[in-house]
Amino acid sequence: MTTEDHHSPVLDRYAAQEAIEAAWADRTLLDQLETQTAIEHVIEDLDKGKLRVAEPPAEEGGEWTINEWVKKAVILYFPIRKMETQEVGPFEYHDKMALKTDYAGQKVRVVPPAVARYGAYLAPGVILMPSYTNIGAYVGEGTMVDTWATVGSCAQVGKGVHLSGGVGLGGVLEPVQAAPVIIEDGAFIGSRSILVEGCRIGKEAVIGAGVTITGSTKIIDVTGPEPKEYKGYVPPRSVVIPGSITKHFPAGDYQVPCALIIGQRKPSTDLKTSLNDALRDFGVSV
Repeated sequence: MTTEDHHSPVLDRYAAQEAIEAAWADRTLLDQLETQTAIEHVIEDLDKGKLRVAEPPAEEGGEWTINEWVKKAVILYFPIRKMETQEVGPFEYHDKMALKTDYAGQKVRVVPPAVARYGAYLAPGVILMPSYTNIGAYVGEGTMVDTWATVGSCAQVGKGVHLSGGVGLGGVLEPVQAAPVIIEDGAFIGSRSILVEGCRIGKEAVIGAGVTITGSTKIIDVTGPEPKEYKGYVPPRSVVIPGSITKHFPAGDYQVPCALIIGQRKPSTDLKTSLNDALRDFGVSV
């Protein structure tokens, strides 16, 4: 098979990356059709799940890979788009971005008035209650995005995750080297939790209602004889609740928020039973 007969997707991706990196350094290149085509190709691949802003590790416990050039493509997509008015029944919108379509073909359930932007991937079996999913996000198979939850730009959500009502996953586009929020497979995120600044929630973790985790939030494991501290990362199967610690200021000592790891899901049980155990054993509200 000759190159005329078949274009390698790897070569196409390299070409797109090269064009995007060039346009990132020189914005005048955005006027060129070749550059615009490369950007649109990347956004289409994001929308179809063929490309991700962040890729999971090949092995358990490994590090995620951040594709900075893909985030650059998302940022560069805005200036090449034109403002348009869209009408949906009695509602009117004025924006640069198209909305996702063909949910039935993608086997995604969408409850009005849920909104997802084109360029966000929703895997088969995803359920969107009235919520918002931004461009660049990835939502894995069978995940529930509950009422008034927000999946920010480029956020990565795994399979079988439950984002409870009002959960806020922060978006990240700039700076491009910043990591997106990552929620790994099977995690349960409790109501009104806020997860931002590239924090990572490990596989099958349970985050209780009202927990706020940023990139610098102290996450303290209090299950052992001595506290163990993490920042921006919740280990797999951890059960987490809101907490507070004393911080010294010139004006005195005050309590500031933290997150407390108070136990783990039991690996001997399935996820549903394990979650119920976590709620009963540790008194966690979700």
